Amino acid sequence: MDKLFNIEFLEEAFEFLRNLDKKHHEKILFNIRKAQIEQDPELFSKLKDEIWEFRTLYQGLKYRLLAFWDKTDSANTLVVATHGFIKKRSNVPENEIQKAKQLKMKYFEDKEKSKKKKR
Repeated sequence: MDKLFNIEFLEEAFEFLRNLDKKHHEKILFNIRKAQIEQDPELFSKLKDEIWEFRTLYQGLKYRLLAFWDKTDSANTLVVATHGFIKKRSNVPENEIQKAKQLKMKYFEDKEKSKKKKR
């Protein structure tokens, strides 16, 4: 089955997953792989300002990995996971969305610098 997108994890997202209990991060990765092959708003949905969230509910904890789309390469649609947190209330905290937006901005700045160095 074809993937809807590929995924890349920024260091903050990697660190979040690495610090979780093995079963918990395996469940999150399972849900991400599932979201890659089927559109399910329970697993992957848009928040605001082009920031999206991977959603996992496991053993009563609401895990969130925030992400954005990188469509600069037309052959490879990429979702970039910025960071994760455990959601404790009904709305995603605004500071988490702002953090994702800052990481997105830095990602594209770094990508542009890298492109210029190759020229």
